[in-house]
This record gives sequence, C-alpha cells and structure tokens, in this order.
Amino acid sequence: MERATPAATDDNLLPFAFSAVERKKVTAAFDGGRLSSDGGVMLLSQAERRLGLAERLAAVIPDERDASRVIHRLPDILRARIFAIACGYEDADDLDRLRSDPTFKLACGRLPDTGTDLCSQPTVSRWENAPSLRDLIRLMRVMVDLYCASYPVPPAAVTLDIDDTVDVVHGHQQLSFFNAHYDERCFLPIHVYDTATARPVAVLLRPGKTPSGKEVRGHLRRLVQRIRKHWPQTHITIRGDGHYSRPEVMAWCEENGIGFIFGLPGNTILDRLVDEAADDIRTRRALEQKSALRGFAETRYQAKSWNKERRVCARIEATTKGLDIRFVITSIHTGSAEHVYETLYCARGQAENLIKLHKAQLASDRTSCRSPLANQMRLILHTAAYWLILTMRDAIPATHALATAEFTTIRLRLLKLGTRVIETASRVRLAFAAACPEAALFRHIAAALMPAGP
Repeated sequence: MERATPAATDDNLLPFAFSAVERKKVTAAFDGGRLSSDGGVMLLSQAERRLGLAERLAAVIPDERDASRVIHRLPDILRARIFAIACGYEDADDLDRLRSDPTFKLACGRLPDTGTDLCSQPTVSRWENAPSLRDLIRLMRVMVDLYCASYPVPPAAVTLDIDDTVDVVHGHQQLSFFNAHYDERCFLPIHVYDTATARPVAVLLRPGKTPSGKEVRGHLRRLVQRIRKHWPQTHITIRGDGHYSRPEVMAWCEENGIGFIFGLPGNTILDRLVDEAADDIRTRRALEQKSALRGFAETRYQAKSWNKERRVCARIEATTKGLDIRFVITSIHTGSAEHVYETLYCARGQAENLIKLHKAQLASDRTSCRSPLANQMRLILHTAAYWLILTMRDAIPATHALATAEFTTIRLRLLKLGTRVIETASRVRLAFAAACPEAALFRHIAAALMPAGP
C-alpha cells in the first residue's frame, strides 16, 4: 500500500484501463470499499493474544498522558506497529494509510466501520522515541521472559547462539562507527537465539566495532541472570564464533557453570600442536590422490592471557591447494573432536539464518533514528513481529510444506490475503477469496491459535 498525498488519494478513485479481453474493455479503480489486502493479520492477532505481547511491553513503559484525553492506548499503538512490521510495512508512516484498514482495525480490537481509526505515524514515532534506557532494559527483560515462558516446563539444557551482524547506516546516528572490515559506517547489534526452536532471546543495539571480552561478559551476565530466575537448574551452553572466545568470557562461563563452545583464531603455536595429525592427513590425501581429505584432532592449549589450559578441537582439511585448519575451544569434555566440531559447533550456522529472517525479511536494520534508544526500541518491535510470525509457523502441522517456510513465504501465502470486511449490527464477517490456495491451512491455524476458554 503506497503512501499518497490527499490529491493522489482522490486520483486513486479514477478508473484506469487494462488490455481488453475477448473484445471487452477492462477498467479498474481503487474504489472497492471495505477491502483489505492483509486479511491474514487476523492470524497475527490470535498469536498476539496468546502471547500477550503488546500488553507485556506496554506495562513496563511509563505512560504519563492524561487518561481522560487518551484516544489510543499504548498497547494498541504497539500492537498496530508490530502487526504492520510483520505484514511487511516496516516504516512507521505506512500507518498513515493502514490506520483505516478494516482488518488492521479489527486485529487491534476495533470495529472496522464504526470503530475509531488506529494511530498515525506521529503517534508511533513519539512512542518509539519515548522509552528511557531503564525502560529499554525492562523491555528486554520482557523479551527474555517471553522466551522462557515459551517452554511449558524448564528444559534440562539449552544452547544459546550469540552473534553480531552488520547494520549499515546512512547518516550520523549515534553509536554508528566506521568498520574497516565491512568498509561501512554501521552498527553491529548482537543477536541471541535458541536455534533448536528458532526462538529469539535478545537483540541488543551496539556500536559498529567488534565487542570486547568485557562487553560480551556483561551482556551474557545480565542475560543469564534473567534466565536463571525462571530456570535455576537448566544447563546453559553459549555458542559463538571466534571473536567471542575472549578470556574474560570463558573464565566467567567456567565460574558460573555455563558451558561454551567458540571458534578460535589460529596461530603458529596451535598449528604446531596439531602438526602431526595435519601431516598425516596431507600425506594420505596425496597417496590416495583425492581432491580433498578431512580429518580431526584435539589438543590442550593455554594462551598467555588465559588462566588455565582448555580443550581445543581442530578440523583439518587437505586439498590440492594446501591445508585449511579451523579451531574451536570448548568446556565440553565428552565426545570426539569430530563430534564437537561438526555436530556441536557447525550447528551455529542456523543462527545466521535466523538473523537473516530478522534483518532481511522483517527489515530490522531500519534503524534510522538518530537516538540509539529509539533504534533499540525499533529492534524490540521487530523482535516482537518475529515472535508473532514464528508463533503462526509453529501452529502449522509438521508435515505441511510451510512448516519450515521462511517468513517472506509465510507472509505471501498466509498474510497477504484479499478480504472483504462486512460489519453488521450484530457481527463482523470476513469474506476471503473462494479460490485461496491455503484456505484449509488458514482455518487450521485460526483454530489452533484460538484462546482456550470463553
């Protein structure tokens, strides 16, 4: 739905033509009345009601408005913004048109014809800029609490993947730095996921530079403290790439009973420690005349800045071009080097796919506010939209083709549905297209997400 000036809105009512079909003239106009192109937002509404997402977020943001003058409650403002993001309208000013969309109004608890229109862009923008640092900390705690509540009982163990991603900026936003590796001025927000379930745990805006060990330790300490309030006995393992294997992080994990498995940048000492295994693999590849041969080895290693020796596993691959050796360091004492590297460590690649869902398919890199507090608020809203689509996807039967679909596919097949909304004196009726390919699945999800009880 394009934004338009009042004059352009009037022009939309004028008919325009398409090519004739069987000698009959074909004309069109945007005058269909109470139609919506986003009928699937009602599924998002069911998911949001189940999670209580907007109410939870609004409960920790101070609202100092005069209650007698309030038209749009804070949960309704957040709800409208989150629904819009999930449906692909990532800019707040899209709400200038969506505020009167009948299904968006219905999804936000307002009648499509007789109900008040939703909030407009200025209202949304004011609230995106309203939360203080303390408010944002409370909001992130809500997101962690939501993650913990997604398990019916505390799990025996979870593995949390931590990674950062480049978020290119196009201005002079606060906290944006020039990063020589990416050759861009950017943020490097940290994402934490439970990749076994694809659930987000935390998303933190931060400067566009590689995080230090002290910074990572601080983020993990606060995150684990919050999780421990819900799951005091759950064993937590942290997994990340090479720049998270800092001595401060590993020492803190060991002191607090947290498992870890991190990538480890190689050096000449590590190469020498696995030289015997590497030479054997290289020789066997040459004798067997293979294009590539892979093997594994492990050793004990202590850098000068470390307080103890730790287990290091190596993946060694010999090719016609030479040797390629990758190292991981872990607190896990069981399992072979091959199992630690290929089964445990390489599974962290799924976290990169989840970041793509968050950033590319929900446009969470739209952090264009000047204030870092407002940009962090946007990350929280986009994470909330992630939760809604994930909850929808989890309601799809495991045998269905869309059970593991990406968010853009879910949006195309289940959210972008043309709908006529009819409000009468006693009910509201949604008329979807009779030829909708996913009609049966849509009905299934609507029933699965229906709240229990009256």
